[in-house]
Amino acid sequence: MFWFLLITMVVVVAAVTLAVVGGGDSEVLPEAAPQQLVDPLPAARPADQADVEALRLPVAARGYRMADVDDVLGRLGAELAERDARIAGLEAALASARSGGAGPEGEGEREGDGS
Repeated sequence: MFWFLLITMVVVVAAVTLAVVGGGDSEVLPEAAPQQLVDPLPAARPADQADVEALRLPVAARGYRMADVDDVLGRLGAELAERDARIAGLEAALASARSGGAGPEGEGEREGDGS
């Protein structure tokens, strides 16, 4: 009786394993075409908040497509660095104007006033 139960249990476990794994003659799922970035960030102008909010990155088998994410993050990083540099330049110009330092614009006005 013991051997009968043991053999029955082995057969049941083997049948369940084959059913879960797939018997080998099952249909293979067709390969899905990779998604592409449909609406990338605009190339003709800097990206704004609405562009970033509307951006939807395509999903791959294990998450997002790395190349698309790298492209978007690189573009946004470059634009943020450019804006930070512009803001720093404008803040420096404002600070020098407030401190009374005469820049090239101030010298041109003084020369015109003397005539």
